[in-house]
Amino acid sequence: MDLFEYQAKELFARHGVPVPPGTVVSTPEEARAAAAELGVPVVVKAQVKTGGRGKAGGVRPAPGPAAAEREARHILGMDIKGHIAETVLVESATVPVEEYYVAYLVDRADRCFLAMASTQGGMDIEEVAATRPEALARVPIDPLSGVDERTAREIVTRAGFPADLRGPVAEVLVRLWQVMVAEDALLVEVNPLVWAAGGAVLALDGKVSLDANAAFRHDRPALAGEAGDGGIEARARARGLNYVKLDGRVGVVGNGAGLVMSTLDVVAQAGERFGGIRPANFLDIGGGASAQVMADSLEIVLSDPDVRSVLVNVFGGITACDAVADGIVSALGQLGERGLGRPIVVRLDGNNAEEGRRILTLAGHPAVRQVTTMDGAAEEAARLAAV
Repeated sequence: MDLFEYQAKELFARHGVPVPPGTVVSTPEEARAAAAELGVPVVVKAQVKTGGRGKAGGVRPAPGPAAAEREARHILGMDIKGHIAETVLVESATVPVEEYYVAYLVDRADRCFLAMASTQGGMDIEEVAATRPEALARVPIDPLSGVDERTAREIVTRAGFPADLRGPVAEVLVRLWQVMVAEDALLVEVNPLVWAAGGAVLALDGKVSLDANAAFRHDRPALAGEAGDGGIEARARARGLNYVKLDGRVGVVGNGAGLVMSTLDVVAQAGERFGGIRPANFLDIGGGASAQVMADSLEIVLSDPDVRSVLVNVFGGITACDAVADGIVSALGQLGERGLGRPIVVRLDGNNAEEGRRILTLAGHPAVRQVTTMDGAAEEAARLAAV
């Protein structure tokens, strides 16, 4: 379960990680009151579970209460990469002297925890890792010994933090590790961790992903009730769909996690021939999905404004291909003219594939293209997304 920034900071504060004071609100009038209570210049920040808020205009400074109300009015309801800003965080403005990056995550490849830290914070860490890999320290963490002061100092030293800040940053790292372990987190990230004017070290942003399999160990009614964000992923969860939003242009629907993962790889590989087209989502309809599940899935994928084409890749087993075809026809009927704007490439194989293809052919929907192979379907979907 991914958390909003304000929820992540509530966990940080609970474990002694320093954060700026702030209040989450859902109306412009509440934003004005929150800014007045803080009594200092503030920043109004969209609460959505995606990056790029600043570039999209979802993070705005406000020198006083009237400005906070005005900026909140602008941000609330904003669509940021398919996520609707239903709340904003009104937070005391912080003037950073330097910006850093720190994180803990589960490294599944090496079956351990991994600490990452960089003095190049406040920017796209993927870009830093790709263009300046030496600027990102990666330190494996033994889950039995964890992160104590010695280990934390090793992390900040390897990352090249200034000598006079290694102590304060190491202290923050120890407390962030407490968040990771005590809250059963899969990811704890701060970007940026700032050295502020006046000498304080603060977590200016926060990203936390909790392990849903460990939810039984925690009493988190507030988090459970507020975990949705009104965006595409929330709507998918409400329909019982296993959906993850990505940053590409080809919507992907398949049955079985392994097949969907393979489809993402094939789409990305094919997309290299069309200017770097990438998959827009992961969506697994499961092994026994009905026509209604297929219809719901297609409607969810087509609701993403980033999607330029859709690839439905199904190998019929428990899920029969004729049921998938019925679902596609049903979904397009429900969408009406909204389903005409983007092409849908369909590859059916396995149980009742011939009947499924016959159903689609008889329907004759202008948006549907049938391709018999997985590679061919991926190439066609990538080509259409690039048009």
